[in-house]
Amino acid sequence: MESWESIQKTLDYIEENLSEKMEIGTLAKVACLSPFYYQRLFSRLVGKPVMEYIKLRRLAHTTNFLLSSDSKIIDIGMTVGFESHETFTRSFKGAYGFTPEAFRKGPRPLTHFLKPDLSMKYTLIQEDVPLVANGIILEVSQKNLENPRFFQGLSIDTPFSNNPGVDYLAELWHSFHMKKSTIKDLKKDGNEIGVGTPSEKEGHINYFVGAEVNKTNCQSEFISWSMPSGDYVVCSFEAENFHLLTTNALDKAVQYMYSTWLPKNKLTTDAFMAELYFDTNEDAVYMEIWLKLV
Repeated sequence: MESWESIQKTLDYIEENLSEKMEIGTLAKVACLSPFYYQRLFSRLVGKPVMEYIKLRRLAHTTNFLLSSDSKIIDIGMTVGFESHETFTRSFKGAYGFTPEAFRKGPRPLTHFLKPDLSMKYTLIQEDVPLVANGIILEVSQKNLENPRFFQGLSIDTPFSNNPGVDYLAELWHSFHMKKSTIKDLKKDGNEIGVGTPSEKEGHINYFVGAEVNKTNCQSEFISWSMPSGDYVVCSFEAENFHLLTTNALDKAVQYMYSTWLPKNKLTTDAFMAELYFDTNEDAVYMEIWLKLV
């Protein structure tokens, strides 16, 4: 068994036993490693210490309970393994910036620390050969864009972090969809797009969301972004539903491209990443990431 497989076994175990008390010794036995080596290897591969990871996964599971049930806050916390109201409230506020009570009264979209699929770090697929991994289907190809594509929309500078918190990008998408119908020159059957580019503000990225248009002229209430012509690496992927597509699957696809596929193929791309959405309905299960080769 490879070392990453030992850690993946404990990730699966943790997810199945979030409501139970977990100790390092027990998890190390599941991994067939010493407690010392297990903790070091876990932190290196997952990016978080073991107990911090468990806390973040527990918190991720509480948000749906808070909005979909009338259960007491303490009961929800204890359902996923928190031992007291104080511990749950302190952990929730530390991760998301407000208490569970405040979130229940005024919910906002949140980002969570997702369960990793470590196998994707160690699997290199050839072009046009699908990879099936933990609920997603992913495929990489190269395409040439002969002519630029034009988009109009909105953008924000947002902190660049893997830590959980308010999902400012989801809020930006919501604002855009409220205004999209006022764009005058929408392209029929055109794509929507989300584009991340470097920001002048340290520790932030600029994120643009928009819809495809026929002309470059931009209305004053929107900004424009052009997808340049050239050669691209395209990562297409599918998931079971739109929510999983735009959270777990998108996160895994991005990590796979930047951490595994591009470095191992010795390819360099431009400083932007374009997410192309072909359908934004709840039944949409397919999208693409476009990365321009340089």
